Amino acid sequence: MSYDLKISGGTIIDGTGKPGFVGDVAVADGRIVAVGRCEGSAKETIDAEGAIVTPGFVDIHTHYDGQVSWDEELAPSSLHGVTTAVMGSCGVGFAPVREADHQRIIELMEGVEDIPGSALAEGITWGWETFPQYMDVIDSRPHAIDFAVQVPHDVLRVYVMGERAVAGEAATDDDIACMRALVREALLAGAVGFSTGRTDNHRTAQGQPTPASEATIRELTGIAGAYEGLEHGVLQAVSDFDLLASDERFSDEFEVIERLAEAAPGHGTSISLMQRDQSPQQWKWIIERAEQAQARGTTIRLQVAPRGIGVLLGLTATFHPFMGYPSYKAICTLPLGEQVARMRDPDFRARLLAEKTDKVSGDGSSLPPLADILLAQIDMVSKRLYRLGERPDYEPDPRTCLWAEAQATGRSMLEVLYDAMLEDEGRALLYFPVYNFTELSLDNVHAMLTHPLALPGLSDGGAHVGTICDASFPTFLLSHWGRDRARGRIPLETLVRMQTHDTARFIGFHDRGTIAAGSKADLNVIDFAKLRLRSPVMQRDLPAGGRRLMQHADGYRATLVSGTVIARDGTLTGARPGRLVRGGRG
Repeated sequence: MSYDLKISGGTIIDGTGKPGFVGDVAVADGRIVAVGRCEGSAKETIDAEGAIVTPGFVDIHTHYDGQVSWDEELAPSSLHGVTTAVMGSCGVGFAPVREADHQRIIELMEGVEDIPGSALAEGITWGWETFPQYMDVIDSRPHAIDFAVQVPHDVLRVYVMGERAVAGEAATDDDIACMRALVREALLAGAVGFSTGRTDNHRTAQGQPTPASEATIRELTGIAGAYEGLEHGVLQAVSDFDLLASDERFSDEFEVIERLAEAAPGHGTSISLMQRDQSPQQWKWIIERAEQAQARGTTIRLQVAPRGIGVLLGLTATFHPFMGYPSYKAICTLPLGEQVARMRDPDFRARLLAEKTDKVSGDGSSLPPLADILLAQIDMVSKRLYRLGERPDYEPDPRTCLWAEAQATGRSMLEVLYDAMLEDEGRALLYFPVYNFTELSLDNVHAMLTHPLALPGLSDGGAHVGTICDASFPTFLLSHWGRDRARGRIPLETLVRMQTHDTARFIGFHDRGTIAAGSKADLNVIDFAKLRLRSPVMQRDLPAGGRRLMQHADGYRATLVSGTVIARDGTLTGARPGRLVRGGRG
């Protein structure tokens, strides 16, 4: 036989969870046509000896909704083995939308997802109003990887209710009927789901609550009626479950999620799962309630991050410990080099370190109240602050934290922080795991990841571009949990299955996620022994000169989408086989 492409001699981890085996993968017309011993010639052969061959990764939680309209690459996700990205998470996106609301929606996304508003204003191509029109527009442009869309509740609410959506008003029966009809229209056009956001940590660029954050059970279940009679479509919700409230309040909030899931029987629901310091046992309560729902026949899957959910701090980042200090605010608009020169001046340093921070969240700021809590408790926070360095360690030894350095050197905590931020000419990044690190390890993350209801998620690819670069989650999941961690390793076959087969099937994709004859030829060839993350770097490549963190990885020999090599040795090739994946189309 003759093939378009053959991957030869690799260890095939096929996505089913079965043990890996050495063999070939043959591709023709964008599909896998043979697996194992593939006799015959090929137009192109990729030598996979010493490497593993996996299905392409399916990331079910990204925020490329605006970026997809101008960016063909969808990096960093495309640099970390992701071949299908699901957008429209957390209730935010860019359709449906009227022209008069463009700026309002940009400010919503800027606040919730830390994407520069100027970049969105300049970069988004628009050209749509309805959700099906949005899908057609983004599908008409070339992309490196495939992508799918969910209907975002916040934007839908503004489209239907106008000013009432942001004034805390309850939706009327007519409002709910209209939202249900629009979601139905989108699902029939190929949207893969509906998402809503219910967390106090999400704010608009003006510091206001998001439009759907307090939506009632009546509204949510009414919208879920759009799924009746359809075979495809999922629901997704993010909530902090009233972190500081009583157990009763937690139960009330979880009931909202349960009722939403029950209102669309046969359609999976996913929610975010993490350990929050403010309520360190809450993650166990969430698991228990999800298990109870499963026992009643209602599927609530748990999206789990494979490491601490944290932020990167630094002079080039969105947030750092001195941004609220009067002396720093006086120089914050200067170019980085000038900031560093001023901060190295002994008199400036002494003056700033003698000051107290001003408030940085609240009205007019998209930063959540958590930011001020952290600044007010900097000594406590410093016990979880680490230099990120050239070889990022996302489960660092507590003895290497900045607080320990201050204790060992006899300097104040602020002095250590100040000096650390000036390293690498002010480009140094500090790592602060906000969630999932309460006990200063990832042991609880192991328990979450290995739970039967878990799905790897929460990468937020395309979002929080000045504070995180968690689009690298797929690489970390394999390298840390499958190879590097001293205890509690997870079998590589399980890790591959989780972020290929399991994520694909949950969303409703049956043509990808496994290496089998007939499957779409979305594939990774990975030198597993060399797989590692590089340190994130801040770069100005967004529209209007916007900044974002970019993180590369070593070890990816090749990534294929529909049988076309879109990345080789960690560099995108310029190939653009990616398309919009429409749900319910086989």
